[in-house]
Amino acid sequence: MTRTALRVKLILPALTEATSPFWRPIKYSLFPPLGLATLAAYLRPDDEAVIVDEHVEPLRTGDHPDLVVIQVYITNAYRAYRIADLYRAKGCFVVLGGLHVTSLPREAEPHADAIFLGPGELTFSRFLDDFRAGRTARVYQSTDGRTLERVPPIRRDLITRGNYLVPNSIVVTRGCPQHCDFCYRDAFFRGGRGFYTQRVDDALAEIARLPGRHLYFLDDHLLGAPRFARALFDGMRGVNRLFQGAATVDSILRGNLIEHAAKAGLRSIFVGFETLTPGNLARSNKRQNLGRDYRAVADRLHGLGIMINGSFVFGMDDDGVDVFRRTVDWAIESGLTTATFHIQTPYPGTKLHARMEAEQRITTTNWDLYDTRHVVYRPARLTPDALKTGYDWAYREFYRWSSICRASRSHGSVKHQAKHFFYAAGWKKFEAAWNMVIRARQLRQMTPVLEAVLSKVTAREREASQQPAGDKIIALNPLDP
Repeated sequence: MTRTALRVKLILPALTEATSPFWRPIKYSLFPPLGLATLAAYLRPDDEAVIVDEHVEPLRTGDHPDLVVIQVYITNAYRAYRIADLYRAKGCFVVLGGLHVTSLPREAEPHADAIFLGPGELTFSRFLDDFRAGRTARVYQSTDGRTLERVPPIRRDLITRGNYLVPNSIVVTRGCPQHCDFCYRDAFFRGGRGFYTQRVDDALAEIARLPGRHLYFLDDHLLGAPRFARALFDGMRGVNRLFQGAATVDSILRGNLIEHAAKAGLRSIFVGFETLTPGNLARSNKRQNLGRDYRAVADRLHGLGIMINGSFVFGMDDDGVDVFRRTVDWAIESGLTTATFHIQTPYPGTKLHARMEAEQRITTTNWDLYDTRHVVYRPARLTPDALKTGYDWAYREFYRWSSICRASRSHGSVKHQAKHFFYAAGWKKFEAAWNMVIRARQLRQMTPVLEAVLSKVTAREREASQQPAGDKIIALNPLDP
């Protein structure tokens, strides 16, 4: 059977936490679903396609597309399966793919006509040929030949930019060169290349397509391929961009690549510190952090005017009741602008999960609870209640007004202190205002504000921040604790 024009619906079901009391609408209105937009690029020009992100718009199921493609994460799995079953009952062909499907294909398979394991750039193109010819397989698995060469431009025309605070998100690499035992994505790339990049020219061309100044690189490790990253940053210099991204502790300390990033416009970076305890790092195979001076990382980034979003995990086997206070105090004293705390979660498909399963420490397989906010295993040195209580306390303590002010004062210049204060406060302290902006569909009006906060700290201001404490200008405290 030969098909011509297809009607295709690509769906990102809402994560469970997006419908819970923890739901922060702004958090789920940050980035569009680039993975689905990437797959849509393989459709023909005459195919009809629509992308529905349930975090920012309702999913209406009264239609009857030829093909339904659903992206599955662990905490939207049950919702994804219900949607898949609904469309299959109507006779639509349903495809499931994503991190959770790759980890547990046997669980996903009964809910789909075809499943995708691993990254889908190459396999989705092959599937479409098979679908049009009426001879699809049940499983499409990505193994050999993974590449980003000749990947067509992302279908950004299918994304409603006004629904997102950061519509200019971009991914120029796949995977990560590190292999931490707890990493969910490591399992996703098993069976083939685990880290690979676009061609620099293609990445720069994609950047050039994006309007405005601000970009957010969603790559797991933007500095993971130094030669590629250096060429990318050199190509971005002088084009007046501001961008955010993620990198590891060791990549920030090694060489001068982070200086190249700063000159290209890097203003904020996500860093996986994870834990202050060396034993936890060794047990988790996060050896790139072992023996590294975390404070040197903070000082180097601050000296370049780069704000830090630090990531920390609680509940590792060497963690006792003091871990929460030690971690929060260090993050505040080191001047981290924002912090992301997690309860250790043994995702299926990871080495951590295999170890805990062998030790019979996993206490539930309710995937809705695998959101890094719930305790789903037996900790080694903490009770589950103590771990949950300490996790909740860490968020409250780090984002108190007094803590935000204290952390901001660790920076030397008035501008850097103000940037820190307004970024941290804006992210956590004005939920009602964000909700109002989202309901009014005015997120795009916030882009100039974000760009202003991310603006460069000048060399003169950095020099002031390096003067002895007695010579520094103390920033005004905008609000009392």
